[in-house]
Amino acid sequence: MSLPELVQSQLGDESVAARVTLGGEDELFVTPTRTLIYRAEGLLSDESVEEYGHDAERLLVSEGRRKSKITLDYGLDGEETFAVPSKRLSDALHPVLAGILNAAGITDPGETVKHTFQFSELTLVITSARVVKHIGNAVWDEDFEEFHYDDVTDLDFEDGSVATTVVLTTGDRQERFKTPNENARAVREGLTEALLAHYDVASLEEFRVTATPDEDEEPPERDNVDFGDGPDPLSANPGELSEAPKNATRTDEEPTGNGADADLDSPAAVAESLEQPAGTATGAEAATASDGTDETGGFDGSGFESAVEQDGRVADELAALTEAVEQQNRELRKQRETMTQLIEELRQGR
Repeated sequence: MSLPELVQSQLGDESVAARVTLGGEDELFVTPTRTLIYRAEGLLSDESVEEYGHDAERLLVSEGRRKSKITLDYGLDGEETFAVPSKRLSDALHPVLAGILNAAGITDPGETVKHTFQFSELTLVITSARVVKHIGNAVWDEDFEEFHYDDVTDLDFEDGSVATTVVLTTGDRQERFKTPNENARAVREGLTEALLAHYDVASLEEFRVTATPDEDEEPPERDNVDFGDGPDPLSANPGELSEAPKNATRTDEEPTGNGADADLDSPAAVAESLEQPAGTATGAEAATASDGTDETGGFDGSGFESAVEQDGRVADELAALTEAVEQQNRELRKQRETMTQLIEELRQGR
C-alpha cells in the first residue's frame, strides 16, 4: 500500500515500522524515532502531517467516550498531545509505546514488542526478550521494572473470581500482578508464547526443566567463616568426659592367697559373690574365714563393694555424665544461634 506523498516527504531515509488507520483517510505512522499523524484534506482542514519524537520521558493517556488523547512529556521541553478515536486507542498506543522503549534503550536492536496491555494503573509490555511492567497514572515513565526471560525460572497463573494473578519467578523472587479476567487469556497466551519462543521449547513443563539449574553443578565458592573451636564433640567413650572412676569391682590393694586373683577376675566368680547373701563367703573368702582372718564373714578384704555402695557410685557417675552432656548441648545451641545470625547478616549484605 503506497504512502501519501506528504508522509513520504517527511520520512526521509527512515522506514515505517507500523501503520494504524485512525478512521477515514487519517493514519498513524511509526518510525524508529518518530510518530507521524497524517490528516487527510477535509472540509474544515487541509492535508497535514504532525510529528512527535520518541525521546519522551513520560507517556500519558486520557480516555474519552469518543476520542482519547496521548500525551508525550519531554521534560523541560514541555508536552505534546494528539487525539485518536477511542476505538483505535489500543492499536495506536502499542506501536507508539514500542517506539519510545526503543528510543530509551530499554529494548535491544532486533527485539520485538509483541503485546501491550494497559489495565487502569498497570501497563504490561511483552517483548521477545523481556516483560516490562509499569504501575502508576502514566502509561510509562522512568519508574518501571523489567524481567528478562533469561532470569525467569517459572511462570504460573492463579485464577480468581475477578482477576487472574500472573506469577513470574526469577531465582528466589516471585513477581505477582493481577490482570482482569476478560484480558487474562490474552495475557496468558501472549506471555507464554513469548517465553517458550525465547527458550525454543514447546510447553511450560519443558521450559521448567530447561530453566531448572543442574543439581550436579558445584555450588559457588564461599569465603570460609571461622566460628572458633567451639565445644568439643561428644566422645565415643563417655568415660572420657570426666575422671575415670576407680574399678568398682577391684580395690587398689591386690588380694593375696590361694589363687584369689584368677577367681576375682572371672565373671563367674563376680556373679557368684554378688548372689550370696550377706555373711556368706565363697572361694578363697571361705578359706580365709575358716582360718579366722575374716571375722565378719562379709565383703571386707574381698575386693568387692556392697550393692548399695556400687549403685550409689554408678548414680553419681551417671549424674556427672548427664551434666557434661547437657553442658555440651548448651554450647552447641549457642554455636548454632551464632551461625544462624551470621548467615542472616551475610545475606543482608553487612
